[in-house]
Amino acid sequence: MTHTDRTPGDRTSTGHTPTGHTPIDHTPVDHPRPGRGDRTRAARRRTLRREVPSIVGLLADERDFAAMRSYRSFTFDDHAAYLRQLDGLLRALAKQGVHTTVALFDPEEFAAYCADTGLDPDTPASRSRFTAAIPASGAAVAYDGRPIDALVPQLINTAVRRATWEYVTTLLADLGACADCGQDIGRAAFDRASHILLRLLEEAGPGTHHLVCSVPAGDEQLLAVLHADRYEGAPPPGHATSLDGGLSPDGAPALFDTSEAAEFVSVLAAGVALEGAGGVVLRTTVPGTPDRLHGWRLAAGALLPLTEGEVFSAYCTDADTGEPLSPEPGVEYRAGFDLSLDDTGTHH
Repeated sequence: MTHTDRTPGDRTSTGHTPTGHTPIDHTPVDHPRPGRGDRTRAARRRTLRREVPSIVGLLADERDFAAMRSYRSFTFDDHAAYLRQLDGLLRALAKQGVHTTVALFDPEEFAAYCADTGLDPDTPASRSRFTAAIPASGAAVAYDGRPIDALVPQLINTAVRRATWEYVTTLLADLGACADCGQDIGRAAFDRASHILLRLLEEAGPGTHHLVCSVPAGDEQLLAVLHADRYEGAPPPGHATSLDGGLSPDGAPALFDTSEAAEFVSVLAAGVALEGAGGVVLRTTVPGTPDRLHGWRLAAGALLPLTEGEVFSAYCTDADTGEPLSPEPGVEYRAGFDLSLDDTGTHH
């Protein structure tokens, strides 16, 4: 499941010859010694190779790996060995200066793709074509040199985030217009959730903030996480280049990843629009002081603060057994702060 212009005869993580190449013929041949022009052309091809990106498909778990073993052309029989070989391939491509994207390979989607396109699924060429198409609509991350055991969780998390985003986007779009005022319910809920996030960061003050929003929606449990930093003055040198500053409440910059923020606001908007249960928790870290934990619950489309006792109970109770847990050292459990909004134009 590799889409890459490798040297003819090199074998990929799936144990097949890359698309568009044939295996090396090992019959001895008396080749003439390459001249200067041949060496120059070879050097240029190697330079050009670094300009061509690669896409590597990855089977993240044993279940997906077992599904691919039903194809005779898929020659691996051990998932751990497969991952080690894939790790070696990624490192080799990186050493060549090749930019590589790792895409989550889903056997069910692959089978559907082959059925739709009329391809034989039991060929390396079909797997390669499918892998090349994954980044356009599926989960993919850029390879940055991290080991495979760290890459797999990142890829799965990306897939979960993408699925959540797609689900929430469809949910909000399908809500339609308010029967009373004609306002688009999904858009109004998104605007309201954006205002709530701004208020959260405004009231949280300076520090590093970790926010989690959880909303039940039918059979789904929607979850979004946002990391944000606020500074009283200018951010540390170089910090602003890694995060996009989209909010600047009361003049203090709030820096965060815009994709994370959009996902967080969308999940919160779903809770606002559905007017059901759900909640938000906020953990703030400031050097030299205990971490602060705050919490809120969703009710009738509004985010209402929990009391200090409710926050303590939420964090210090085992969600599965209901048994009490010991408080975390160096942490203060605090009530949520008021997030009252000027509701003009923010709801239907």
